[in-house]
Amino acid sequence: MLNDVVLLFAGQGAQQTGMGADLIDAYPLARRRFEEASAILGFDLSRVMFEGPMAELTRTSRCQPALYVHGIVCWELLQERLPNLRPVACAGLSLGEFTAHAVAGTFDFATGLRLVAKRGALMEDATNSTAGSMAAMVGGEEDAVHELAAECGVDVANFNAPGQIVLSGKRDGIARALEVYSEKGIRVAKELSVAGAYHSRLMQSAQDALIPELAAAEIHVPRIPVVCNIAARPVTDANDIRDTLARQVTGSVRWSESMQSLLALGNRTFLELGPSGVLAGLMRRIDRNATVIRVEDLPTLQAAVEALSEAALA
Repeated sequence: MLNDVVLLFAGQGAQQTGMGADLIDAYPLARRRFEEASAILGFDLSRVMFEGPMAELTRTSRCQPALYVHGIVCWELLQERLPNLRPVACAGLSLGEFTAHAVAGTFDFATGLRLVAKRGALMEDATNSTAGSMAAMVGGEEDAVHELAAECGVDVANFNAPGQIVLSGKRDGIARALEVYSEKGIRVAKELSVAGAYHSRLMQSAQDALIPELAAAEIHVPRIPVVCNIAARPVTDANDIRDTLARQVTGSVRWSESMQSLLALGNRTFLELGPSGVLAGLMRRIDRNATVIRVEDLPTLQAAVEALSEAALA
């Protein structure tokens, strides 16, 4: 199993106050990474992550760097304990795609963090200048959700799992969708507690401003395949990587399709590196036969080491 795992990295919304605190207390490697991150960002990232308040951690400009650093620290600590661990692929939900690329060697830690910090700030600016929201549609056919989005003037933001699709756009459009969803055969609709309309046309200004940042970044061929959100396929060419990371800001996150493509290759063991277990929950809806091992704190790190070590000996 040490040579057939897929790494998954959390996206915005998975954040929790206190995430990473026990790791920094136990491992010098974690402390060094957090100190490096704070120096690059120009603010005390660990304080925001460990102390909050949650409203501050949830800010897009804080949340995205926090999840990026936390995901990388979780991976590096696991790799330190299991040096023979060789993942065959990786993917990340939205922001997590940047973490996946950093782990795969597409860019170094600092470059990725600067890109993530810029992305978060740009998306926060776009959020503050637009009146947007998001809503989850559960139990509906994909075509029906597309029809609903078109009629309400909003976008399809996330294909998270079979029967779980998220709409994003102007507040009045989302409000309309929440009124008429049942007419499309959708079972449940729920507005999400988010600051803005991510992965929609309302993020266009953020996407446009991120393009030159990506163009200036040093991009390498990933050491392991990274499956991109926007097309649910591996990306290796530098220009393709820049393009897919940029278009992801306004485009749909095809997470379910991304996971299905990895499963179709015979992958059955996944490592979720990040808080909350959101990706494990989605995988249960995509394929209940897949195994997702979580790493987010000291107990889960130790459990993952034990599970992977036992599997390698089996």
